[in-house]
Amino acid sequence: MLLCSTPIMHMISADSYLAPAFPLRNRILRLAWGVVHTLLFRPSPRPAHAWRRFLLRSFGAAIGNNCHIYPGAQIWAPWNLSCGDVVAIADGAIIYNPSLITLGSHATISQEVYLCGATHDYEVPEFPLISAEISVGAFAWICARATVQPGISVGEGAVLALGSIATRNLEPWSVYAGVPARKIKIRSMKGKQNVSTRQNG
Repeated sequence: MLLCSTPIMHMISADSYLAPAFPLRNRILRLAWGVVHTLLFRPSPRPAHAWRRFLLRSFGAAIGNNCHIYPGAQIWAPWNLSCGDVVAIADGAIIYNPSLITLGSHATISQEVYLCGATHDYEVPEFPLISAEISVGAFAWICARATVQPGISVGEGAVLALGSIATRNLEPWSVYAGVPARKIKIRSMKGKQNVSTRQNG
């Protein structure tokens, strides 16, 4: 019978892949939020936006007025979510936010969008988690099934098209599409001045 050497046994017993990526307090908070999400958030009626805003605020989220966050949205850590007024987060959207994710006023996060706020350093043997903030500007639209990678800033009024992946910052009032997403046009508001200009006027 072959026996493992001591160094190999030590490596197995100290396997960094088994170590928690987050401190105990974070894990307890996520457990509590998971229970609230399952029992109170997810089953709530679609029109009950005020109730869901209340639940998110109870766990530390900064939620503006008249935000529509639908019951099928998955928010990993409410305390790392900041929303301006009139933000929409659709059913099936995943807000994975070990670091802060900020959604500006009137930003729209469509169905099955993935805002991915963390990755792993695959060049380090311990495979550590790396998180980075994401910001989505006012009046921006992340279309259905699109993905925003960690550390990305989506400019005011920018559009990330259906199924696209943002791997770099998106310029304001521009439309991006593809994998990786590339700028394809300027977003123009038909019959109106730029929203930002009208807001500041």
